[in-house]
Amino acid sequence: MSDPRPSANPLFLREEELRQAIEMLFFAYRDFTGEADAMLARHGFGRAHHRVIYFVGRHPMISVSDLLSILRITKQSLSRVLGQLVRDGFIVQHRGTADGRQRLLELTDKGTAIEQQLTEAQRQRIATAYRRAGGDAVQGFRAVLLGIMDPTVRARFLGNAPPGDEGSP
Repeated sequence: MSDPRPSANPLFLREEELRQAIEMLFFAYRDFTGEADAMLARHGFGRAHHRVIYFVGRHPMISVSDLLSILRITKQSLSRVLGQLVRDGFIVQHRGTADGRQRLLELTDKGTAIEQQLTEAQRQRIATAYRRAGGDAVQGFRAVLLGIMDPTVRARFLGNAPPGDEGSP
C-alpha cells in the first residue's frame, strides 16, 4: 500500500529551518506562559506550581507517585511546591483507600478557581491559533508535537497509556 502523504520536501529539514523551529518553540512557550506567569506571581507561585495545579485539576485524586511520573521532577522538588499549595489552601491531600501511605491530591474550590483562570488564558490563545491555522494545520501541529514527545508520553495521547504512566523511556 502506498503512503498517502505527499512526498516530503527535504527543504524543511535544512539546518536553518530546524533552528528556526527551535527558536519558534521558545518564543511560543514564552508567550503561552506569559499571562499565566503574571497570575502566578501574584500568589508567589512559579511554573512548577502551575504544572502541579494543572495536572491535579486535570486528574482529580491523582496519586503523588503518578504526579511525579508526569512531571518528571524529584520528590524533594514536588514536596516543596505541593507543601506550599496545601498550606495556602489550593490543594488537599487524601489518604489512599487501599494503601493508607498513598497520598491522593485534589484541588480545593480555591485551587479550582485559579486553575480555571490559568487554563482559560492559555485555552483562548490556543483556540485563536487553531482557528487561524485551520483543521489540517492543527492535525499537522498535533503530529509534530507527538513526534517530539518521548514514546511513553506519546502513548498517553494515542489512547494506550493511563495518566501517570509517563516514566522515562
